[in-house]
Amino acid sequence: MSSNEVNEEVNFTSNLPPDKVKRVVEALRDVYDPEIPINVYDLGLIYDIRLEDKKLKVKMTLTAVGCPLSQDLGYRVGEALQVALPEASDIDIDVVFDPPWTPLRMTNLGREMFKAIYGYDIVEQWQAQQAQAQETQTGQQ
Repeated sequence: MSSNEVNEEVNFTSNLPPDKVKRVVEALRDVYDPEIPINVYDLGLIYDIRLEDKKLKVKMTLTAVGCPLSQDLGYRVGEALQVALPEASDIDIDVVFDPPWTPLRMTNLGREMFKAIYGYDIVEQWQAQQAQAQETQTGQQ
């Protein structure tokens, strides 16, 4: 896959059939992170979506612990999913920080959007920082 192609693979786990996953992805692409102007799907903030007995259970994360708008973002994700999956009578949003979010969770489109906004590839920068931290740690042993 070239860097110009969009990764259309789903970046969260789910028990939903493909047609409903597609509706969910479309809905999540309308919900934007309050700090980074990229949608929650392409940022990779959604970890898992399960429909069990008409209850939709969502595990998601944030780009940073302590985000003051976490409740608002969870609420907006829930609203979008209610429209996408009206058969869900209840939606439970669980914001988790384990595993922590990293830029590796972003879709290729998310990376392209980030680069267009901020002028650099966040994944490449993150990987370079991780490598540097590893070298520093190895040098201290």
